[in-house]
Amino acid sequence: MISSKITGTGSFIPSIKKENNAFLDTHFLNEDGSNFSSENTSIIQKFKDITGIEERRYAKPAFKTSDLAFFAAEKAIKNANINPEELDYIIVAHNFGDLQQNTIQGDTLPSIATRVKYRLCIANPNCVAYDLLFGCPGWVEGVIQAQAFIKAGIAKKCLVIGAETLSRVVDKHDRDSMIYSDGAGASIVEKTENDTSGILSHASQTFAKEEAYFLHFGKSFNTNEDKNVRYIKMYGRKIYEFAITNVPAAMQTALEKSGIDIKEVKKILIHQANEKMDEAIIKRFYRLYKMKAPEGVMPMSIHKLGNSSVATVPTLLDLVLNGKIENQEVKKGDVAILASVGAGMNINAIVYRF
Repeated sequence: MISSKITGTGSFIPSIKKENNAFLDTHFLNEDGSNFSSENTSIIQKFKDITGIEERRYAKPAFKTSDLAFFAAEKAIKNANINPEELDYIIVAHNFGDLQQNTIQGDTLPSIATRVKYRLCIANPNCVAYDLLFGCPGWVEGVIQAQAFIKAGIAKKCLVIGAETLSRVVDKHDRDSMIYSDGAGASIVEKTENDTSGILSHASQTFAKEEAYFLHFGKSFNTNEDKNVRYIKMYGRKIYEFAITNVPAAMQTALEKSGIDIKEVKKILIHQANEKMDEAIIKRFYRLYKMKAPEGVMPMSIHKLGNSSVATVPTLLDLVLNGKIENQEVKKGDVAILASVGAGMNINAIVYRF
C-alpha cells in the first residue's frame, strides 16, 4: 500500500520581537474612523485575554517571504537527509507573495516556489515548483496535495512550505494588526510502502457563499489615508462562529476516514489564530464524542509567535518534534490531527501517525 510520511521538518522564526507593550502609543481606530473610548492599556489587555498573544515575530526588512521559505526549506532538507535534486515537487503556500518593506505591491513573478528552487540551486527540471493560495490552511493543503501526487505514482519526494510576512499588509490603526506575524515552516513528504505510520486520512472544504469575504483586503480605518491602499481585514466574530462550528466537523470527518479511535489521538496541532477560538474548537470536537479534551492535547505557540498564517502549523510541528514546546512531545506510534481554517473560507485536517 502506497502512502506518504513527513521525513523532515524545519522552521524559520524571525529575530525581531514585538511585545504587546510596543502598541501602547498606537492610534487604534474603529472601522468608521472614530476613536475608541478605552485606553490602549485596556485594549491590549483584552486582546491578550482573547488571543493569548503576548508577543510576535517580524522579519528583518532585508528578508522577504521567499527568503523565509528558503531558510525553512534548507532545515527540512537537512533534517530529512535527502538530496534536493531528488525532489519531484516544491509547493509553497503563502498569501501575498514577496513584499518589500513599506511597499503596497506584492511580487509573485516568478512564483515563490520557483525562487526557493533557485535559492536551493536545484538543476533538475523535473522538480516542479508552484505556489498554493489557500489562506491559512495552505501548508496543510500542500501536504494533502503531495500525498495525492505520491499515491498517484507521479512523485516520491515533495517539499511543502508555508511562509508569510503578514506584518507588511496590516493597517496599524486596526486592533487586529496585533494578531499577525511573520515566519516559515517546511516539511519533506516522502513515499512509503506498507508502512503503518504517516498520513492516514484527510478532509478539505471550501465555504464560499456568505463566508467568502470573512477575510479580505480593505482600506485603512484612518479615513485620511489613501483609500486605494489595501490591508488585510477580517470579520473576527463571524470567523470565530464559523470556525468553532465547522472545524470540529471536518476533524471528525478526517478521523472517521482513518478508522482511528478518538482515544488514540495524542495531539492536535491546530492553526495558531486565536487561543480562545482554538480551545473552543477542541472542546467542541471532543464533545462530538461525548468526551472532555485530554489535558495537554493541544500544543500552542501563539503566545510568543503570533499568527503567521500558513506558517503556524508547520512551525508548531517542527517545534514539537524538536522538544521546543514545554511539556509537549510525540512518540513513535502516536496519532495526531493537523487542522487549519482561514480565508476562503477554507478548512482542512490530516490524521497522521508518527
